[in-house]
Amino acid sequence: MKCVGWKCSFSFILVLGALLLTVAPLLAQQTPASSAAPLTIVASAATSEIPRAVNEKLAQLDKDVKAAQSSADNAWMLVSAALVLMMTGPGLALFYGGLVRRKNTLAIMMQSFALMALITVMWALVGYSLCFGGDGHFIGSFEHAFLRGVGADPNPDYAGTIPQLTFMVYQLMFAIITPALITGATAERMKFSGTVLFLALWFLAVYAPLAHMVWGKGGFLNASLGGKFPTLDFAGGTVVHISSGVSALVCALYLGKRTGYPKQPMPPHSLVLSFIGACLLWVGWFGFNAGSALASNSLATSAFVATHFAAAAAALSWSAAEWFKNGRASALGAISGAVAGLVAITPAAGFVGPMPALAIGLIAGVVCYWMVTKVKAIFGYDDALDAFGVHGAGGTIGALLTGVFAQQVINPIFGAGKAVGALDGHWGQVGNQLMGVLIAWVFALVGTLVLLKIVDLLTGIRVPEEHEIEGLDITQHGEEAYNLES
Repeated sequence: MKCVGWKCSFSFILVLGALLLTVAPLLAQQTPASSAAPLTIVASAATSEIPRAVNEKLAQLDKDVKAAQSSADNAWMLVSAALVLMMTGPGLALFYGGLVRRKNTLAIMMQSFALMALITVMWALVGYSLCFGGDGHFIGSFEHAFLRGVGADPNPDYAGTIPQLTFMVYQLMFAIITPALITGATAERMKFSGTVLFLALWFLAVYAPLAHMVWGKGGFLNASLGGKFPTLDFAGGTVVHISSGVSALVCALYLGKRTGYPKQPMPPHSLVLSFIGACLLWVGWFGFNAGSALASNSLATSAFVATHFAAAAAALSWSAAEWFKNGRASALGAISGAVAGLVAITPAAGFVGPMPALAIGLIAGVVCYWMVTKVKAIFGYDDALDAFGVHGAGGTIGALLTGVFAQQVINPIFGAGKAVGALDGHWGQVGNQLMGVLIAWVFALVGTLVLLKIVDLLTGIRVPEEHEIEGLDITQHGEEAYNLES
């Protein structure tokens, strides 16, 4: 008999229900409660393994991310260190070498090169420790003397993502170029032996304390690590440029004028060399300023842009001032203006945006031009290569303007949401900057004068007049820059 429609479906349901009622009690008797336990344990174990595996993978991912960041930061910092070393040799050596007379070319270049070797050794022995060891207010300790404890592990007080060895060698390049800048004021008349001894002592007695005060942990002027007067100095406005520029002025006054100055013309012997040197300085300055972010991050980009904009603006403003006065712009003026802009933006590079950087460059170009052409003539000092007019004046202007233009949106150095400079409403920062400038000026002035007296008694400072007339290449090194007979 055929089953049709709903009657068939109803019959099937009844049969299935009866079957389940018959079989269910038998299944219950054959399956004891204990037999379900292994299944429960396995499920529980599998469930607990899932978060453990996830946590292990997350931990490994975090480790890999930190390693990648450290590798990127370390690569950038090593490149920056090389760029800053390039600023001394060949950058500064060529820049200064072209500005002196031909008979003194090798002598001035040799001074830069000698400092590359001398300061490196002193830095390894005690210099790094005096600058970045301990937490004193005015000078570091000897905890890192002979580079003890300086290895692959980062120093979280200064740069937490790169080896301390990388941080050490990067800071070394600043220590090399700073005393080399002073040689621009003493060019063509200072003994090589006196130069070496004086600058070695100057590095220990002037540079190291200032570097610790501004950048070292607990330093009196440190803005991020417990300073009493937090002075903003991103890459060396006070530590490098004011210290070397003011010391250069003291040296120029102590040594006296070159024989025949200012009546005898003493033009640069090769502006081509100086032009190449200035361009190398401009390129190297990216390592100087952008590298001071101590990481390959957005702050490094901001400092890079600010550096470039300020240099360009200062080159234009110096050239414009010169054109207004003389009716033309010179190559020497253009490259001098670019260097002045680079100097002025150094303390501000990591605290200001592009437009303030342009303003700082424009101001620095005009001020430094005025210092070199007017102020030097009024007072009559013989700053041979204008180390004070560019570095001393430019560093001072830049340090003060940093207090005006610094903004927390660029670098919240005092904490998120806290005002940094006058543009943020924190006018007190201008006072802090002024205090830092005054301390750097007094420290460099007094320290340099005392050291010059000591060195003058020990080795003498100035070459004899006949040696100066013949030229320092021959009298100090027995060589000539150019063999015109061959």
